[in-house]
Formats: sequence, structure tokens, C-alpha cells
Amino acid sequence: MGDFFSKIWTLLESTQVREQVAAVDYIALSSNPWFLVPFILLAGYLLYKQAFRDLIIIAAFVGVWWVSGTDYMATLVVGDTLQINKILPIVFGGAALLGFLIYLLFGRSD
Repeated sequence: MGDFFSKIWTLLESTQVREQVAAVDYIALSSNPWFLVPFILLAGYLLYKQAFRDLIIIAAFVGVWWVSGTDYMATLVVGDTLQINKILPIVFGGAALLGFLIYLLFGRSD
């Protein structure tokens, strides 16, 4: 199993996915019609189908993506030191969000 994950990691490193994701211009992406039109159509379709669970999951992923780019996240590590007073709210907030998403996916029946 470890060999399987090492092959996936090698593939991700060779395609430079992490660098590409880090280099995304979020401001330009939010004004790009090639991104906005399908995203708005997906949200409209999910509203039409009343798939609120899926909308909440998408909103959670967009929210985590937005929060990861804030100045607060950039100051979590100063030098080589992890700021524990700043990381604890992130950990507990992430645990609460993960618990809520697990509840949405497995805890309820439609």
C-alpha cells in the first residue's frame, strides 16, 4: 500500500500540482467567465434540484479555500516556530466543520 501512495506522490511532484495550485490568481479567477459561468450554473442547478446538502458542502470547500489565503493563515508560522495560540482555533474550527460534514453525509437520511 505504501508503494501505491509513493507512486501517487511521485506523479503529483512530477506534474507540479502543488506549485500550480499555489500560483493561482484568486482575484482573476473570481472574474473569469470560464470559471464563473459553470460555477453559477452548478449552484443554480443544485438550487433547482433542492440539493442543499451538496450546496453546503461546496460552500464549505470554497470557505476553506478562502480562509487558507487570508493573512491570518500566513502568520501561523513565524520563522520556524508554530504559533500555538493561533493554530488552536484553526484546529477546533476544522474539527467542527469536519464533524458537520460527516453528519451531513452519513448522519441524515434524505
